[in-house]
Amino acid sequence: MQVASGVLISKYMATKKQPFKNYVTKLKVGDKAPAFKGIDQDGKKISTAEFKGKKMILYFYPHDLTASCTIQACNLRDNYTALKKMGFEIIGVSEDAVDKHKKFETKNNLPFRLIADEKHEVINAYDVWGKKQFMGKIFDGLVRTTFIISEKGIIEHIILRPNTKNHTAQILELLNTEK
Repeated sequence: MQVASGVLISKYMATKKQPFKNYVTKLKVGDKAPAFKGIDQDGKKISTAEFKGKKMILYFYPHDLTASCTIQACNLRDNYTALKKMGFEIIGVSEDAVDKHKKFETKNNLPFRLIADEKHEVINAYDVWGKKQFMGKIFDGLVRTTFIISEKGIIEHIILRPNTKNHTAQILELLNTEK
């Protein structure tokens, strides 16, 4: 047996490999949401200033036209009217280019804006780039994360592991626990 930092560790535990955990943003609930500027799928400028006084669902996803990202976007699309009635603006962000975002929006009839963040300005501001694991491989990439932001620009909730098929249900569950 070994002692490390005052804790007794058996040889078995000292050599046992811990499961990999994806990178997690350092932003916290209660933080002021970082301001952002970018370009959407139509090549139009988009910034935090447009959403002043509005609630936002700002979701980060790895890539357009992939299975999980399409499922997540379509789940938000299918519940868009209900979320809008609750006062939310939905904005998706990935590192894909404007033309790929446009293709993704058109193919899936998405009613919300997508920020093409090729330079990682918004991604870095929200601290959602880091080590992740996919199909057994560990690499740097955009870590799927959703921020629910109040009208005052404060982060009210962070969903670190969105369930792509039931993303809206996750959001609504969080909002219902506030009441």
